[in-house]
Amino acid sequence: METVMEDEEYTYRDVFLPTLIPRIPAPGLERGTVERRRGRDIVIAIDHGPNSKHAFDWALIHLVRLADTLYLVHAVSSVRSEIIYEASQALMEKLSVEAFQIAMVKTMARIVSGDAGKVICKEAERVKPAAVVMGTRGRSLIQSVFQGSVSDYCVHNCKFAPVIIVPGKEAGDGSLTWN
Repeated sequence: METVMEDEEYTYRDVFLPTLIPRIPAPGLERGTVERRRGRDIVIAIDHGPNSKHAFDWALIHLVRLADTLYLVHAVSSVRSEIIYEASQALMEKLSVEAFQIAMVKTMARIVSGDAGKVICKEAERVKPAAVVMGTRGRSLIQSVFQGSVSDYCVHNCKFAPVIIVPGKEAGDGSLTWN
């Protein structure tokens, strides 16, 4: 068995999101702590799958507040590939605009190269968020043991609050709509 070095370097590329989104000042709250006025940082691990989108939508509806900042993190095999970078950038731009339209929050984005679970935990250590939100494929225990699970790795190794969103089979997409 090979020892995994936790301090090994990883590569990343920041994504510059569109500036079409107007800059809004942070809301001034008369009462409350400075922390509440500043808002929280929330990391959302994303990919091109439907469960990741489900987790993103859940976070926008149930977790995010006006003064918060979302940090979108996408783990890829290589950040040097322009095809992968452009596809990831397009996804992050779309999600950034959606986050602003629904929750009026600021969004930062980063594409990180490496093992998904490890780089999500490293990004969480860098940002120090209130929560790390991610979707899961809903695999059985036996499947996740043999194939590995990013969400399981993050639950056991992330120092900040991991929030795992399991896709609801009986609720379908109806659980994400505004009533």
